[in-house]
Amino acid sequence: MKIHPIIFHIDVNSAFLSWEAQYRIEVLGEELDIRTIPAVIGGSEADRHGIVLAKSTPAKRFNIQTGEPLAHARRKCPNLTIVPPSYSVYVESSKRFVEFLKQYTPDVESYSIDEVFCDFTGTEHLYGPPAVFARKLADRIRDELGFTVNIGISSNRLLAKMASDFEKPDKVHTLFPEEIPAKMWPLDIRDLFFVGKASEQKLRTLGIHTIGDLARSDRSFIQYHLKKHGETIWDFSHGIDHGSITKDTAPQNKGFGNSITLSQDVTDPETARTILLSLCETVGTRIRADHAYVSVVGVHITDCDFRHTSHQKALLSRTDVTYQIFETACELFDELWKGAPIRLLGVFTSKATDEQSFQYNLFETDKYDRLAKLDKAIDTIRGKYGEDSVQRACFIKNKQTHMSGGINKAKRDQKKE
Repeated sequence: MKIHPIIFHIDVNSAFLSWEAQYRIEVLGEELDIRTIPAVIGGSEADRHGIVLAKSTPAKRFNIQTGEPLAHARRKCPNLTIVPPSYSVYVESSKRFVEFLKQYTPDVESYSIDEVFCDFTGTEHLYGPPAVFARKLADRIRDELGFTVNIGISSNRLLAKMASDFEKPDKVHTLFPEEIPAKMWPLDIRDLFFVGKASEQKLRTLGIHTIGDLARSDRSFIQYHLKKHGETIWDFSHGIDHGSITKDTAPQNKGFGNSITLSQDVTDPETARTILLSLCETVGTRIRADHAYVSVVGVHITDCDFRHTSHQKALLSRTDVTYQIFETACELFDELWKGAPIRLLGVFTSKATDEQSFQYNLFETDKYDRLAKLDKAIDTIRGKYGEDSVQRACFIKNKQTHMSGGINKAKRDQKKE
């Protein structure tokens, strides 16, 4: 008897706000549930991270959008309650969420802090029909953990994730291959996983406005206009999942990045390079923690007028060395920056793999070997005594943190406990 795959994608509804509300009620003893009023989790406006990170259902009625500036949200709703984020609370809530699901299956894969995939293949005899069981599971999460989820069910991860994005909150949806024409093809093209703003605009110029339009188009025509990405999203429109939406199935395409919105515009290159080093410290640590090596480094700059520029460079050899990433980032920054005040700086890497390669010239080999050993020693010390136990000298008595990171720092702190 053939066993059909059953994959759940479970997504916490308004995770940061839900977890914040739960914490304030259960731990702090507050009576007001911020989920019942127009409320948002918002970044620090003093540090210019003032955007909406999560919103309550009542806030949605004012057309408040995740990612918009808090100032805009206030204009839409003058009585809006704004709550600062508590990243350590969210990391702990995410951990409890994952551990709860492991009661039902060992095959739980975190996709982000508030999303997981669960493989329930072959469990119908234990739990019953998948959709019925999913509803019971969602109800138990609500009753015991204190927040609601959406659950998408399908035979692969792509379709399960698409299903979980249907009507929210606290809903269960299926999207099996035979349901694609009725449930997925009528959706707007922007709703297809992996279709960003640039792809959406290009597809619309080609007369493609729905997922069905894309599915009915010629694959080679889409590939001609959107290259390899076009092939991928055409496959997605047919529900074909090559494993590309899981984080570990295609390490050669994986990237590591970090960016920071600055509390004040930066106008001198030395300060900018110190910030780049802080970003590279975090990025390098994450690369080594994943036992990966990257072969492309890039830098992103947003200036005071919100103009965005970026540049990247392929390395001669794959690396996990922080200082080599930093050297390349500085080289790119010098080429890219034209002197405009800097609002945001970012460092990103790509083409990661678990295989190392060496093509250093004779004079560099010893240098990077020593730096690699130094990074390993520093990682070990920070892992044992905390990430602030070892810092580069330039960060001593410096307002700039030596490892930039919001939620990433909270995750690292949680791992040390």
